[in-house]
Amino acid sequence: MVEQKIRVLYIDDELHNLNAFKAAFRRDYDILLAESAEEGRRLLAEHEVPVILSDQRMPGETGIEFFESIKDLYPYSMRILLTGFTDIQAVISAVNLGNIFRYLQKPWDEEEIRRVVQEAYDINQTRVQLIEKNRELEKAYQELDRFVYSASHDMRAPLMSILGIVRLARLDRETPADEHFRMIEESVLKLDVFIRNIIQYYKNNRFEPEHHPVDWAGIVRECVEANRYQRGEEVIECETDVRQEGEFRSDGIKLRLILNNLVSNAIKYSDGHPKIRIAVDSGPERAILKVSDNGVGIAQGDVEQVFKMFYRGTHPNSGSGLGLYIVRDAVTRLHGSVTVRSEEGAGTEFTVEIPNHP
Repeated sequence: MVEQKIRVLYIDDELHNLNAFKAAFRRDYDILLAESAEEGRRLLAEHEVPVILSDQRMPGETGIEFFESIKDLYPYSMRILLTGFTDIQAVISAVNLGNIFRYLQKPWDEEEIRRVVQEAYDINQTRVQLIEKNRELEKAYQELDRFVYSASHDMRAPLMSILGIVRLARLDRETPADEHFRMIEESVLKLDVFIRNIIQYYKNNRFEPEHHPVDWAGIVRECVEANRYQRGEEVIECETDVRQEGEFRSDGIKLRLILNNLVSNAIKYSDGHPKIRIAVDSGPERAILKVSDNGVGIAQGDVEQVFKMFYRGTHPNSGSGLGLYIVRDAVTRLHGSVTVRSEEGAGTEFTVEIPNHP
Protein backbone atom coordinates (compact mmCIF):
# COMPACT_ATOMS: atom_id res chain seq x y z
CA MET A 1 0.00 0.00 0.00
CA VAL A 2 1.47 3.35 -1.09
CA GLU A 3 1.77 5.84 1.74
CA GLN A 4 -0.18 9.02 1.02
CA LYS A 5 1.96 12.15 0.82
CA ILE A 6 1.29 15.14 3.05
CA ARG A 7 -0.41 17.90 1.07
CA VAL A 8 1.40 21.21 1.45
CA LEU A 9 0.43 24.62 0.08
CA TYR A 10 3.31 27.07 -0.48
CA ILE A 11 2.56 30.75 -1.23
CA ASP A 12 5.24 33.10 -2.52
CA ASP A 13 5.13 36.00 -5.00
CA GLU A 14 8.57 35.08 -6.41
CA LEU A 15 8.31 32.38 -9.06
CA HIS A 16 11.87 31.11 -8.62
CA ASN A 17 11.15 30.44 -4.90
CA LEU A 18 8.06 28.40 -5.86
CA ASN A 19 10.06 26.41 -8.40
CA ALA A 20 12.89 25.85 -5.93
CA PHE A 21 10.45 24.62 -3.27
CA LYS A 22 8.79 22.20 -5.68
CA ALA A 23 12.13 20.90 -6.92
CA ALA A 24 13.37 20.32 -3.37
CA PHE A 25 10.27 18.65 -1.91
CA ARG A 26 8.30 17.14 -4.81
CA ARG A 27 9.28 13.62 -3.71
CA ASP A 28 8.25 14.32 -0.10
CA TYR A 29 4.92 16.13 -0.41
CA ASP A 30 1.84 16.63 -2.53
CA ILE A 31 2.61 20.27 -3.35
CA LEU A 32 0.24 23.10 -4.26
CA LEU A 33 1.80 26.41 -5.33
CA ALA A 34 0.31 29.93 -5.30
CA GLU A 35 1.84 33.25 -6.39
CA SER A 36 -0.50 35.36 -4.23
CA ALA A 37 -2.65 35.23 -1.12
CA GLU A 38 -5.76 35.37 -3.30
CA GLU A 39 -4.67 32.33 -5.28
CA GLY A 40 -3.85 30.58 -2.01
CA ARG A 41 -7.43 31.14 -0.77
CA ARG A 42 -8.78 29.70 -4.01
CA LEU A 43 -6.67 26.55 -3.62
CA LEU A 44 -7.76 26.16 -0.01
CA ALA A 45 -11.39 26.29 -1.12
CA GLU A 46 -10.75 23.50 -3.62
CA HIS A 47 -8.46 21.21 -1.60
CA GLU A 48 -8.10 19.95 1.94
CA VAL A 49 -4.69 21.20 3.05
CA PRO A 50 -3.26 20.21 6.43
CA VAL A 51 -0.04 22.32 6.19
CA ILE A 52 0.35 25.83 4.69
CA LEU A 53 3.62 27.69 4.19
CA SER A 54 3.69 31.34 3.17
CA ASP A 55 6.31 33.99 2.53
CA GLN A 56 5.91 37.05 4.76
CA ARG A 57 6.78 39.85 2.34
CA MET A 58 4.32 39.82 -0.55
CA PRO A 59 2.77 42.80 -2.39
CA GLY A 60 -0.76 43.70 -1.36
CA GLU A 61 -1.05 41.23 1.54
CA THR A 62 1.66 39.93 3.86
CA GLY A 63 1.90 36.33 4.97
CA ILE A 64 0.72 37.25 8.49
CA GLU A 65 -2.29 39.10 7.08
CA PHE A 66 -3.10 36.12 4.87
CA PHE A 67 -2.96 33.72 7.83
CA GLU A 68 -5.12 36.08 9.88
CA SER A 69 -7.75 36.03 7.12
CA ILE A 70 -7.98 32.21 6.94
CA LYS A 71 -7.52 31.10 10.54
CA ASP A 72 -11.26 30.97 11.28
CA LEU A 73 -12.14 29.36 7.94
CA TYR A 74 -9.46 26.65 8.21
CA PRO A 75 -8.68 26.44 11.93
CA TYR A 76 -7.03 23.00 11.74
CA SER A 77 -4.66 23.79 8.87
CA MET A 78 -1.23 24.35 10.36
CA ARG A 79 0.34 27.69 9.32
CA ILE A 80 4.11 28.14 8.86
CA LEU A 81 5.69 31.48 7.94
CA LEU A 82 8.90 31.96 5.96
CA THR A 83 10.51 35.30 6.71
CA GLY A 84 13.67 37.38 6.87
CA PHE A 85 15.32 38.64 10.04
CA THR A 86 13.96 42.18 9.63
CA ASP A 87 10.36 41.01 10.16
CA ILE A 88 11.06 39.24 13.44
CA GLN A 89 8.89 41.48 15.68
CA ALA A 90 5.83 41.03 13.49
CA VAL A 91 6.45 37.30 13.48
CA ILE A 92 6.66 37.15 17.28
CA SER A 93 3.33 38.96 17.53
CA ALA A 94 1.76 36.53 15.05
CA VAL A 95 3.03 33.53 17.03
CA ASN A 96 1.69 34.98 20.28
CA LEU A 97 -1.73 35.63 18.74
CA GLY A 98 -1.89 32.06 17.46
CA ASN A 99 -1.97 33.04 13.81
CA ILE A 100 0.96 30.77 12.93
CA PHE A 101 2.32 27.48 14.22
CA ARG A 102 6.00 28.15 13.49
CA TYR A 103 8.21 30.55 11.57
CA LEU A 104 11.33 29.68 9.57
CA GLN A 105 13.96 32.08 8.31
CA LYS A 106 15.03 32.38 4.70
CA PRO A 107 16.96 30.91 3.06
CA TRP A 108 15.30 27.75 4.30
CA ASP A 109 17.02 24.62 5.48
CA GLU A 110 15.53 21.56 3.78
CA GLU A 111 15.85 19.24 6.75
CA GLU A 112 14.29 21.84 9.05
CA ILE A 113 11.39 22.25 6.61
CA ARG A 114 10.83 18.47 6.58
CA ARG A 115 10.94 18.27 10.38
CA VAL A 116 8.58 21.20 10.95
CA VAL A 117 6.11 20.08 8.26
CA GLN A 118 5.97 16.61 9.83
CA GLU A 119 5.37 18.11 13.29
CA ALA A 120 2.63 20.34 11.89
CA TYR A 121 0.99 17.44 10.09
CA ASP A 122 1.05 15.26 13.22
CA ILE A 123 -0.70 18.00 15.21
CA ASN A 124 -3.24 18.49 12.40
CA GLN A 125 -4.09 14.78 12.36
CA THR A 126 -4.40 14.68 16.14
CA ARG A 127 -6.85 17.58 16.05
CA VAL A 128 -8.89 16.00 13.26
CA GLN A 129 -9.07 12.69 15.15
CA LEU A 130 -10.07 14.53 18.32
CA ILE A 131 -12.92 16.25 16.46
CA GLU A 132 -14.13 12.90 15.12
CA LYS A 133 -13.95 11.30 18.57
CA ASN A 134 -15.92 14.21 20.05
CA ARG A 135 -18.59 13.76 17.40
CA GLU A 136 -18.78 10.04 18.12
CA LEU A 137 -18.97 10.75 21.85
CA GLU A 138 -21.75 13.30 21.35
CA LYS A 139 -23.67 10.81 19.22
CA ALA A 140 -23.16 8.11 21.86
CA TYR A 141 -24.48 10.39 24.62
CA GLN A 142 -27.54 11.29 22.56
CA GLU A 143 -28.24 7.62 21.83
CA LEU A 144 -27.72 6.74 25.48
CA ASP A 145 -30.27 9.35 26.56
CA ARG A 146 -32.80 7.99 24.08
CA PHE A 147 -31.94 4.42 25.02
CA VAL A 148 -32.45 4.94 28.75
CA TYR A 149 -35.71 6.84 28.28
CA SER A 150 -37.21 4.47 25.70
CA ALA A 151 -35.96 1.31 27.38
CA SER A 152 -37.44 2.26 30.73
CA HIS A 153 -40.74 3.19 29.07
CA ASP A 154 -40.93 0.03 26.95
CA MET A 155 -40.01 -2.27 29.81
CA ARG A 156 -42.61 -0.72 32.12
CA ALA A 157 -45.43 -0.98 29.58
CA PRO A 158 -45.67 -4.82 29.55
CA LEU A 159 -45.22 -4.93 33.33
CA MET A 160 -48.03 -2.43 33.86
CA SER A 161 -50.13 -4.44 31.43
CA ILE A 162 -49.54 -7.63 33.43
CA LEU A 163 -50.38 -5.81 36.66
CA GLY A 164 -53.58 -4.48 35.11
CA ILE A 165 -54.61 -7.95 33.91
CA VAL A 166 -53.96 -9.44 37.37
CA ARG A 167 -56.17 -6.77 38.97
CA LEU A 168 -58.82 -7.34 36.31
CA ALA A 169 -58.76 -11.09 36.94
CA ARG A 170 -59.47 -10.50 40.61
CA LEU A 171 -62.56 -8.43 39.80
CA ASP A 172 -63.81 -10.19 36.65
CA ARG A 173 -65.34 -13.50 37.69
CA GLU A 174 -67.07 -14.10 34.35
CA THR A 175 -64.08 -14.17 31.96
CA PRO A 176 -62.33 -17.57 31.86
CA ALA A 177 -58.92 -17.70 33.54
CA ASP A 178 -57.36 -18.94 30.28
CA GLU A 179 -58.12 -15.60 28.63
CA HIS A 180 -56.34 -13.73 31.41
CA PHE A 181 -53.38 -16.09 31.13
CA ARG A 182 -53.29 -15.52 27.36
CA MET A 183 -53.12 -11.73 27.83
CA ILE A 184 -50.39 -12.11 30.46
CA GLU A 185 -48.44 -14.39 28.11
CA GLU A 186 -48.61 -11.79 25.33
CA SER A 187 -47.22 -9.13 27.65
CA VAL A 188 -44.44 -11.41 28.87
CA LEU A 189 -43.46 -12.29 25.29
CA LYS A 190 -43.30 -8.60 24.37
CA LEU A 191 -41.03 -7.97 27.34
CA ASP A 192 -38.89 -10.99 26.41
CA VAL A 193 -38.44 -9.75 22.83
CA PHE A 194 -37.44 -6.32 24.08
CA ILE A 195 -34.89 -7.73 26.54
CA ARG A 196 -33.39 -9.99 23.85
CA ASN A 197 -33.06 -6.97 21.56
CA ILE A 198 -31.24 -5.08 24.29
CA ILE A 199 -28.84 -8.03 24.71
CA GLN A 200 -28.23 -8.06 20.94
CA TYR A 201 -27.63 -4.33 20.97
CA TYR A 202 -25.10 -4.71 23.80
CA LYS A 203 -23.23 -7.57 22.12
CA ASN A 204 -23.07 -5.76 18.79
CA ASN A 205 -21.60 -2.63 20.40
CA ARG A 206 -19.36 -4.37 22.92
CA PHE A 207 -17.37 -6.68 20.66
CA GLU A 208 -15.30 -5.76 17.62
CA PRO A 209 -15.80 -7.86 14.46
CA GLU A 210 -13.67 -10.99 14.08
CA HIS A 211 -13.15 -12.31 10.57
CA HIS A 212 -13.44 -16.08 10.07
CA PRO A 213 -14.50 -18.30 7.14
CA VAL A 214 -18.28 -18.04 6.66
CA ASP A 215 -20.60 -20.82 5.51
CA TRP A 216 -23.50 -18.84 4.09
CA ALA A 217 -25.63 -21.92 3.47
CA GLY A 218 -25.25 -22.94 7.11
CA ILE A 219 -26.11 -19.47 8.42
CA VAL A 220 -29.24 -19.27 6.25
CA ARG A 221 -30.31 -22.80 7.26
CA GLU A 222 -29.91 -21.99 10.98
CA CYS A 223 -31.91 -18.80 10.58
CA VAL A 224 -34.77 -20.51 8.74
CA GLU A 225 -35.01 -23.28 11.33
CA ALA A 226 -34.89 -20.81 14.22
CA ASN A 227 -37.77 -18.77 12.80
CA ARG A 228 -39.87 -21.45 11.09
CA TYR A 229 -42.32 -21.72 13.99
CA GLN A 230 -42.19 -18.13 15.16
CA ARG A 231 -45.97 -17.94 14.81
CA GLY A 232 -46.60 -21.06 16.83
CA GLU A 233 -48.17 -23.90 14.87
CA GLU A 234 -48.14 -21.99 11.58
CA VAL A 235 -45.13 -22.97 9.46
CA ILE A 236 -43.37 -20.04 7.80
CA GLU A 237 -42.90 -20.50 4.05
CA CYS A 238 -39.29 -19.60 3.26
CA GLU A 239 -37.50 -19.85 -0.10
CA THR A 240 -33.68 -19.74 -0.12
CA ASP A 241 -31.09 -19.27 -2.85
CA VAL A 242 -27.47 -19.35 -1.68
CA ARG A 243 -24.53 -19.04 -4.05
CA GLN A 244 -21.03 -18.90 -2.61
CA GLU A 245 -17.92 -18.65 -4.77
CA GLY A 246 -14.74 -19.35 -2.84
CA GLU A 247 -13.94 -18.47 0.75
CA PHE A 248 -15.75 -15.57 2.39
CA ARG A 249 -14.40 -14.16 5.63
CA SER A 250 -16.39 -11.98 7.99
CA ASP A 251 -17.92 -12.01 11.47
CA GLY A 252 -20.37 -14.93 11.54
CA ILE A 253 -22.01 -13.76 14.78
CA LYS A 254 -22.87 -10.36 13.32
CA LEU A 255 -24.05 -11.94 10.05
CA ARG A 256 -26.43 -14.19 12.01
CA LEU A 257 -27.61 -11.16 13.99
CA ILE A 258 -28.35 -9.26 10.76
CA LEU A 259 -30.15 -12.13 9.05
CA ASN A 260 -32.19 -13.15 12.10
CA ASN A 261 -33.42 -9.61 12.66
CA LEU A 262 -34.39 -9.17 9.01
CA VAL A 263 -36.26 -12.49 8.88
CA SER A 264 -37.94 -11.92 12.24
CA ASN A 265 -38.98 -8.47 11.06
CA ALA A 266 -40.41 -9.91 7.83
CA ILE A 267 -42.49 -12.44 9.78
CA LYS A 268 -43.70 -9.86 12.27
CA TYR A 269 -45.03 -7.54 9.55
CA SER A 270 -46.47 -10.19 7.25
CA ASP A 271 -50.09 -9.88 6.25
CA GLY A 272 -51.69 -13.31 6.43
CA HIS A 273 -49.45 -16.28 5.59
CA PRO A 274 -45.77 -15.19 5.67
CA LYS A 275 -43.75 -15.90 2.53
CA ILE A 276 -40.08 -14.97 2.77
CA ARG A 277 -37.24 -15.22 0.29
CA ILE A 278 -33.56 -15.20 1.34
CA ALA A 279 -30.95 -14.85 -1.39
CA VAL A 280 -27.17 -14.74 -0.95
CA ASP A 281 -24.62 -14.11 -3.70
CA SER A 282 -21.14 -14.39 -2.17
CA GLY A 283 -18.07 -13.67 -4.29
CA PRO A 284 -14.38 -12.92 -3.82
CA GLU A 285 -14.97 -9.21 -3.08
CA ARG A 286 -18.37 -9.00 -1.40
CA ALA A 287 -21.54 -10.81 -0.45
CA ILE A 288 -24.99 -9.50 -1.28
CA LEU A 289 -27.79 -10.64 1.02
CA LYS A 290 -31.43 -9.99 0.13
CA VAL A 291 -34.42 -10.67 2.35
CA SER A 292 -37.84 -10.04 0.82
CA ASP A 293 -41.38 -10.69 2.06
CA ASN A 294 -45.05 -10.47 1.11
CA GLY A 295 -45.89 -8.28 4.09
CA VAL A 296 -47.75 -5.04 4.59
CA GLY A 297 -44.85 -2.94 3.29
CA ILE A 298 -43.59 0.35 4.65
CA ALA A 299 -45.26 3.71 4.16
CA GLN A 300 -43.16 6.09 2.06
CA GLY A 301 -42.89 8.48 4.97
CA ASP A 302 -41.38 5.75 7.15
CA VAL A 303 -38.81 4.27 4.74
CA GLU A 304 -36.05 6.72 5.73
CA GLN A 305 -36.86 6.33 9.44
CA VAL A 306 -36.94 2.56 9.96
CA PHE A 307 -33.24 2.26 10.89
CA LYS A 308 -33.43 4.84 13.69
CA MET A 309 -33.22 3.70 17.29
CA PHE A 310 -36.66 3.02 18.83
CA TYR A 311 -38.50 4.15 15.71
CA ARG A 312 -41.84 2.42 15.31
CA GLY A 313 -44.25 2.58 12.42
CA THR A 314 -48.01 2.77 12.74
CA HIS A 315 -48.60 -0.94 12.12
CA PRO A 316 -50.24 -2.69 15.11
CA ASN A 317 -47.41 -5.27 15.17
CA SER A 318 -44.77 -2.59 15.71
CA GLY A 319 -42.00 -4.08 17.80
CA SER A 320 -39.32 -2.69 20.09
CA GLY A 321 -37.87 -0.31 17.51
CA LEU A 322 -34.41 -1.84 18.01
CA GLY A 323 -34.30 -4.63 15.43
CA LEU A 324 -33.52 -2.64 12.28
CA TYR A 325 -31.32 -0.23 14.22
CA ILE A 326 -29.22 -3.23 15.29
CA VAL A 327 -29.13 -4.43 11.67
CA ARG A 328 -27.77 -1.13 10.38
CA ASP A 329 -25.28 -0.83 13.24
CA ALA A 330 -23.94 -4.36 12.67
CA VAL A 331 -23.69 -3.77 8.92
CA THR A 332 -21.80 -0.53 9.53
CA ARG A 333 -19.35 -2.30 11.83
CA LEU A 334 -18.68 -4.79 9.03
CA HIS A 335 -18.04 -1.82 6.67
CA GLY A 336 -21.07 -2.76 4.59
CA SER A 337 -24.28 -1.06 3.52
CA VAL A 338 -27.99 -1.76 3.84
CA THR A 339 -30.86 -0.42 1.75
CA VAL A 340 -34.60 -1.00 1.74
CA ARG A 341 -37.14 -1.03 -1.09
CA SER A 342 -40.79 -1.25 -0.15
CA GLU A 343 -44.29 -0.63 -1.43
CA GLU A 344 -47.14 -0.28 1.00
CA GLY A 345 -49.33 -3.38 0.79
CA ALA A 346 -46.91 -5.18 -1.55
CA GLY A 347 -44.00 -6.32 0.60
CA THR A 348 -40.48 -5.18 1.44
CA GLU A 349 -36.96 -6.11 0.34
CA PHE A 350 -33.80 -5.40 2.32
CA THR A 351 -30.43 -5.56 0.52
CA VAL A 352 -27.23 -5.90 2.53
CA GLU A 353 -23.74 -5.71 1.04
CA ILE A 354 -20.83 -7.01 3.13
CA PRO A 355 -17.19 -6.85 1.97
CA ASN A 356 -15.02 -9.96 2.05
CA HIS A 357 -12.00 -9.82 4.38
CA PRO A 358 -9.66 -12.45 2.89
